[in-house]
Amino acid sequence: MINRHLTRRTTILACTSLALIGTLGIRPTWAADKTVTVGLDLSLTGADAESAKRVEYGAMMAFDAVNAKGGVNGYKIVVTPYDDGTATSGQYDPAQAATNARKMVSDKATVAAIGPQMSGAGKAMAPILSEGDLATITPASTNPDITDPKFAAQYRPEGKSIYFRTVATDAYQGPYMANYYADVLHVKTVYILDDSGAYGVGLADAFEAQAKKKGIKVLGRDRLDPRAADYTAVLTKIKSLNPQAIYYGGVLQAGVKLAKQAYDIVPNMIKGGGDGVDGPEMLTAVGYPANEGWYATVASPHVTDDAKAADWVKAYKAKYHVDPDDYSVTAYDAALVIIAAIKQVTDGGKAPTRAAVRDAIQAVKVNTLQGPVSFDANGDLEDKTISVFQIRQDKSIPADDMRQYHYIGVAPSA
Repeated sequence: MINRHLTRRTTILACTSLALIGTLGIRPTWAADKTVTVGLDLSLTGADAESAKRVEYGAMMAFDAVNAKGGVNGYKIVVTPYDDGTATSGQYDPAQAATNARKMVSDKATVAAIGPQMSGAGKAMAPILSEGDLATITPASTNPDITDPKFAAQYRPEGKSIYFRTVATDAYQGPYMANYYADVLHVKTVYILDDSGAYGVGLADAFEAQAKKKGIKVLGRDRLDPRAADYTAVLTKIKSLNPQAIYYGGVLQAGVKLAKQAYDIVPNMIKGGGDGVDGPEMLTAVGYPANEGWYATVASPHVTDDAKAADWVKAYKAKYHVDPDDYSVTAYDAALVIIAAIKQVTDGGKAPTRAAVRDAIQAVKVNTLQGPVSFDANGDLEDKTISVFQIRQDKSIPADDMRQYHYIGVAPSA
């Protein structure tokens, strides 16, 4: 299915995409032999596959639009897809992600990449990409270790930053949601769960540390096995302790089962998590009313309801027949950054090399749907906005419409 979407080159694209691409000064011709390749690594197999497709579509909106306009200074962008999910793992697989990174590095035509979605995949890919001097921009991976200078020897052994983000990290997502629990929901007691993955553990750690600072009493913490089918034992324990709220750090393989079973055992308890539980699978695989009331954060500004993005959202839906989410937007914006970097490198007639594109990504500032995108010296997004949503069914729209996640506002940063 992915090949059909990624190899198809439409000749008529959304006017909004073309307008944004046009602001980059792209010229309208290319020679048939002038191409550059961009890798695209997502978790297209397993529990997060539906979310992955929406991310993929966001990136392709930008690349298809620039190719339709004539490429970047005569260079057509060819996108090579990679799937880091496996049927065995049921979600992303770090070993497969590492294999994908090696394939990208070995393809000399690949000058940059987008992805991965998941931080566990990112931790496996980053050192390989560093050794290959290949920059990637993740539209969804939020574990802060990958870009933290303390871990530079592990994740960027060659020195330069190669892992960039169009989202904030869990150093903000976890604590800001703890602030929301304390300041807005007035939670006094909480039980914390994680799914044992790099993202889930790090997010839960960050939430827990800030929750304690805010005076929330943590009544316990448990680790869920994503492959297990039954979480009733831990949920029964939580019921006996009677906290006001549950916080879950993790992705959808465990999250979907947790949401279903929590509704049966602790239906009225406050429940929330990070961007790992912001996805169409919570709407389709969990269903109503079990998913009702769940809070989720997104590590970027909320854009899809903004008037300034209305034409882009309309074009996305017309092309792909699904609603974009905010990580569709961050993927689109990641592609805009890569396009701007390639343009900057080739403006003087030079060929786009990996090293030159990496340096340009580090330096560029691009106006995107989510606002100005620029990176600090470590590759992290300068903007630290964390958005809060809650699932509340609106029967006037389809059950799987991402607008079922109602935007609450920006999470408190103090």
